[in-house]
Amino acid sequence: MSRPIGIYEKATPKHLTWLERLNFAKDLGFDFVELSIDESDERLERLEWSKQQKLDIVKAIFETNVRIPTITFSGHRRYPMGSNDIAIENRAMDLMKKCIIFAQDIGVRNIQLAGYDVYYEDKSEQTRERFIKNLRQACTWAEEAQVILSIEIMDDPFINSIEKYLAIEKEIDSPFLFVYPDTGNISAWHNDLWSEFYNGHRSISAIHLKDCYAVTENYKGQFRDVPFGSGCVEWAKLFEILRKTNYNGPFLIEMWSEQCKTINETRKAIIAAQDFLYPLMEKAGLK
Repeated sequence: MSRPIGIYEKATPKHLTWLERLNFAKDLGFDFVELSIDESDERLERLEWSKQQKLDIVKAIFETNVRIPTITFSGHRRYPMGSNDIAIENRAMDLMKKCIIFAQDIGVRNIQLAGYDVYYEDKSEQTRERFIKNLRQACTWAEEAQVILSIEIMDDPFINSIEKYLAIEKEIDSPFLFVYPDTGNISAWHNDLWSEFYNGHRSISAIHLKDCYAVTENYKGQFRDVPFGSGCVEWAKLFEILRKTNYNGPFLIEMWSEQCKTINETRKAIIAAQDFLYPLMEKAGLK
């Protein structure tokens, strides 16, 4: 088997059916697609899918041989587990349970969680305590379902390094909790790449490949829609560190090109990303 390389659902044309989307990814040489359940009503509604709707996506996976092993579950941005509002907190946990069931039903192994205690509310010791309490419960549900949870390193100070994740991992102490680093987010916060990946390599389930513009004293950074190679990620150094720390997991190219005017325009954007990343990965012995 070769290292799996996937593409984010939001990089593919939004209007495609799942069969069409998986074939689109296959034509571009990808092994898998990462499904998105974000904070929009449209994508949160997926957690209410019927058995037939779930069966249709499973059939598409078998027909194309393109997997959906991971979910980006960013619905907690709108409904955070650390919320000061009990109704929002309860909604967050209801969505978490439904997402685990959804993953179990369609064969997803890994749910990526946004590393926020809260996003649209003020942070406090109480929001952190609620987040930890509810993450511990979520890990119990995940263990029962045999689906792992992976916290993404975020565009938010709450968990903006693998080092901060490791402290939470120690506090939760669950064999079903991992970290899902984002190369752009880690770099944008000026983390030391060697320390991050050397200390955290045993806890990494998968890696998002993305570029960012760095946070500075007078600039909040830019965490999406940054062309590969134009941001702050030191790609050659990053891939060399991943090789030295013996990372053998999947890579996911994270892009937001689903609103391109034509399928051909979307395809060109993805190929441009591949043309930038793949030679660097090959040079480091990662592809």
